[in-house]
Amino acid sequence: MATFKLDVVTAERVVYSDDVDMVVAPGVEGQLGILPHHAPLMTMLQPGELLVKKGTEESCIAITGGYLEVRPDRVVVLADAAERAEDIDVCRAEEAMKRAQQRLKERPTGLDATRAEAALRRAFIRLQTVEKAKQRRARLHRK
Repeated sequence: MATFKLDVVTAERVVYSDDVDMVVAPGVEGQLGILPHHAPLMTMLQPGELLVKKGTEESCIAITGGYLEVRPDRVVVLADAAERAEDIDVCRAEEAMKRAQQRLKERPTGLDATRAEAALRRAFIRLQTVEKAKQRRARLHRK
């Protein structure tokens, strides 16, 4: 089966780099499925889950937006921030979500609502990515 090289990078580090069978990314206009030999493409990504399929394995990566470029032999995701599901600290993400919810509820003077909403969305996506990864692992182990 044909594969392609996937690189998921942030300004700080390489989060993922391997040959894969498929990528499903959260495009700004909906989910994008990328298979080998996909037409060249460049698009913006919205915060969400990046699903990576390699053989029977599936990996989940939480991203907070960025860009996706499809080249003839590779796909590059330049993410604002990215974290593999297994690297996400669930307690920290839950605390961040509670803090953001509390700030939005209280609306203190000088609150930057846009930043608080973005923090809430980031925490939610991180927790959602962990949960989906658990569900996928459970489904694969049942087969």
